[in-house]
Amino acid sequence: MKTAELRIALFSGNYNITVDGANKALNRLMEFMLRKGAAVRVYAPQVADPAFAPTGELVGVPSVAIPTRSEYRFPLGLSAANRADLESFAPNIVHIASPDITAHRAVSWARAKDIPVLASVHTRFETYPRYYNLGFTEPLIESGLRRLYRRCDALVTPSQSMVDVLREQGMNRDISIWSRGVDRGVFSSDRRDLEWRRSLGIADSDVAIVFLGRLVMEKGLDVFAESIVALRRSQMPHKVLVIGDGPARKWFEQNLPGGIFAGFQSGPDLGRALASGDVFFNPSITETFGNVTLEAMACGLPVVAAGATGSTSLVEDGVTGTLVGTLDPKAFADALAPYCTDPALRERHGAAGETRSRQYDWDSINQAVADTYTRLVEARR
Repeated sequence: MKTAELRIALFSGNYNITVDGANKALNRLMEFMLRKGAAVRVYAPQVADPAFAPTGELVGVPSVAIPTRSEYRFPLGLSAANRADLESFAPNIVHIASPDITAHRAVSWARAKDIPVLASVHTRFETYPRYYNLGFTEPLIESGLRRLYRRCDALVTPSQSMVDVLREQGMNRDISIWSRGVDRGVFSSDRRDLEWRRSLGIADSDVAIVFLGRLVMEKGLDVFAESIVALRRSQMPHKVLVIGDGPARKWFEQNLPGGIFAGFQSGPDLGRALASGDVFFNPSITETFGNVTLEAMACGLPVVAAGATGSTSLVEDGVTGTLVGTLDPKAFADALAPYCTDPALRERHGAAGETRSRQYDWDSINQAVADTYTRLVEARR
C-alpha cells in the first residue's frame, strides 16, 4: 500500500488553539502526509482566534473551555454532523492524539466500521495530578487511559523510555516510536545574540540558566524555583532567563525573584532567545519526549534534566548534560553548579548536544508514522 492511498481521520483535543510540542508535531505530520498525497481530515475543537492556521481541513467538534485553563478546550464527543462528515470522508485509518471523550467516540466509531486505530501518546497525563495535590487520582487516570489504548490497534510515542513505561503499564502490545525533529533553520548555536542578552540585563560574562515552555505548574515550575533558590544559597554566580508565558506566570515571578522573563517567543525570535542562554534546565517529568530539550541541544546548550521519560532518551549523562534521578531541589542545584563556574564543561557538553541533535530529521521521523498507518491498514485488509 502506498502513502498516497491513505485517508487519515485525525482526532485532536487541541490541534491549533495553542502552541505546544504536540500540536506542532501533529501539524508537521499532517503536512508530510498531504505532501505524500494522502487525504487528511482533522476533527478538533475550534476557536475564533487560534494560535496558528491548521494544516489540512479542520472540522470542529463539540467542546467546552477547561475551568481555570480557558486557553484549552475539552472535546465532548461527536455531533451528528461530525458523524455524517466521517461517513462522507470514509477514512481507512483513524488517529487519536488525546485521551478525551471525542477520542473514545472515534475509537467506537472506527471499531464498528472495522477501521484500524492508531493512538499517539504525547504526554503523561496521569502525572499531572501530582502538581495540584491530587496524586491519589493517578491510578484512576491510568486505568482510564489503559481502557482507551487497549481498544486501539497500535500506539506511537516519542521515545524508547516512554515505550518502556507504556508497556509496563499494560497500555498495548503494539507500541513503536514516533520521535521528534528539530528545525535547524531556527535552532542553532549560530543564533546566539549577545546584544539581545545585554538588552535584558545579562552581561557577556553571566551564566544564564534557561527555562523554556508554557508557564503551567505541570512543567515543574515549583521544582525549578526551589532549585534556583538552593543554587543561590551556595552562592554560585548565575542569572535565570525564562522564555514563555502562561497562567502560572505570576506565581513563577513571585517565587523566582530576580528572574528575567522574556515572555512568549516564536520562530527565529525563539531560536535567538534559546541560543542566547548558557544552560538549559528542565525538571519536568510529564513529557514523553521533551521537544524543548532537543531544541536547547540544537542551540548548543548543555542540559540539566530530570531523569524521566523523554529526557533519558535525549540527554547522555556526562556527555551532553546531566540527568538527575530525583526531584530534590538540592540535587538539581548540585547538578547546575559546575556549569556555572566551568566554561569548558559548558562548551564541551553543549557541542556534544548540538552534534547529537542533527540525528533528528522530520521527514524520516514522520515516515515512520506513515509506515505504521499502512501496516495497520494492510493487516486489516
